[in-house]
Amino acid sequence: MHTSSMAHMRRLVDTYLKGQNDLNIVDIGSWDVNGSYKPLLSAPGWRYCGVDLAAGPNVDVVMTSPYQLPMASHSVDVLVSGQAFEHIEYFWLTWLEICRVVKPGGLIFLIAPSRGPEHRYPQDCWRFYPDGFRALANYGSLELVEVSTDWAPHSAEDSAAWGDTVGVFRQANMGLTLRWRRRAMQALRQWLLPGYR
Repeated sequence: MHTSSMAHMRRLVDTYLKGQNDLNIVDIGSWDVNGSYKPLLSAPGWRYCGVDLAAGPNVDVVMTSPYQLPMASHSVDVLVSGQAFEHIEYFWLTWLEICRVVKPGGLIFLIAPSRGPEHRYPQDCWRFYPDGFRALANYGSLELVEVSTDWAPHSAEDSAAWGDTVGVFRQANMGLTLRWRRRAMQALRQWLLPGYR
């Protein structure tokens, strides 16, 4: 976890979560390879759950597929993911799952590289810009609260080669009809689309 990514997450937590209690927080891609967001997300009353595709340090729940999150619909207050989306082949399928599990009014903090060297873990497929995060907000029917990209190199040696795109998304308030429609569409996607199976 490079220095700039930790600084971005610290700012997001301080800006959007400071003073809040009783938060259910899920971290997608939580395996602690070289650092973790967990210390930033461990305030009293916050319940942190690290989720990844394999068991390892800082992994509380192991997923069987990157396209099926093992949590109930609309059950998560805050979902964070940093330095993971570039490794997901069909990230738009994972994105729809993230949208499914976040509560109405809940937040998503997404940090993904806009540049940087190839780092196959197990693959390295994508880089992201602000328009990509705007597209994700539209695709998931979410409010894009903020988006930015590091265009200039960071001063920290471990971060200089990297640029991050940072986004904050808010789940819309939904009536029962929209919730039912989204659940039906998710079930249909899982049945029809390659990648889910």
